[in-house]
Amino acid sequence: MKIARIETFHVPPRWLFVRVEAADGSFGWGEASLEGHAEAVDGVFEAFRDRFIGADPRAIEDIWQVAYRGGFYRGGPVLMSALAGLDQALWDLKGRHYGLPAWEMLGGKVRDKIRAYAWIGGDRPDDIAEAAKARRAQGFSAVKMNATAEIDYLVAPKLQEVADRVQAAQAEGMDVGVDFHGRVHRPMAKQLARLLEPLGLLFIEEPILSENPEALLQLANLVSTPIAVGERLYSRWDFKPFLASGAVDIIQPDLSHAGGLTECRKIAAMAESYDVAVAPHCPLGPLALAACLQLAACSPNVIIQEMSLGIHYNEGGHDLLNFCSNPQVLTPVDGHLAIPAGPGLGVDIDEAAVREAAGQPHRWRNPVWRHADGSFAEW
Repeated sequence: MKIARIETFHVPPRWLFVRVEAADGSFGWGEASLEGHAEAVDGVFEAFRDRFIGADPRAIEDIWQVAYRGGFYRGGPVLMSALAGLDQALWDLKGRHYGLPAWEMLGGKVRDKIRAYAWIGGDRPDDIAEAAKARRAQGFSAVKMNATAEIDYLVAPKLQEVADRVQAAQAEGMDVGVDFHGRVHRPMAKQLARLLEPLGLLFIEEPILSENPEALLQLANLVSTPIAVGERLYSRWDFKPFLASGAVDIIQPDLSHAGGLTECRKIAAMAESYDVAVAPHCPLGPLALAACLQLAACSPNVIIQEMSLGIHYNEGGHDLLNFCSNPQVLTPVDGHLAIPAGPGLGVDIDEAAVREAAGQPHRWRNPVWRHADGSFAEW
């Protein structure tokens, strides 16, 4: 068996799908979505085609090693997102070829379903109570919300409204994770984390950017709330110092940013040896979510799964299940997602719909925010 084609598709709202086809007609789908940088990720596939057309698609580990190490320069969001999409597609192809789910090839199931959480409140959080009520009606028991809109290094604290929003969601019966989104700088992050500590959150996410590991460790020593980080870490080598320092309680690798299923399985195993939980980051499309469910199936320390159903980024009539031919496999029931039983990643993609949508490729960009004085604000 040899790889004959590697194709990419820019599909709305902001996703990059990958399709690998072998000479015998076997195929697999993956997702290399890197929000706002799809064109850069797509460029990596030129090198991948040069290296891997003609390779055996079943040799997933060897392909991963060559893709990561073979170009001399390695790591970072662009290369690792491209590698993630390729890796997912290879697991999907191999599973379809042998009639097995990816989790079966990775050691078998440790669970039948995984708890899921959904987003509420948008980039600048508001209407939390109504949004939480709507998610409860969908069967969810857990939600995540942004902590604040843009916030400067030092401001007169007006943080009680953050606690009020959390309590509004909790009043609707929700467990709540709060995403600082890396937009809260160290002086305010300390105050906000201390304020929220008595509320019993699931976690605080990216309370400080992961590029400031010493500050994250200091914050971890200040509060007892579980600290989650990882969507902007792209390999086991990126995660290693955070695990070793004891600064994090939950890691959040993104299976479309951190080297795919192959790498994230290793990251999860590393985390298990530090008694650290895994809650994969996934505000993306159906293939990314399907890959997450394969990881949840075979990794005992995966505890909860983010999903993008109805997320504020899914605009223009586009949502998580649009390109799925079997949407039921990614539809939550009583706040949980079942582990897919189908071969490969377990989700079937409507190829005709993808090709049609890719005819008008998206150019999604995240907003650029500014403070009142005109200076750049973290989004």
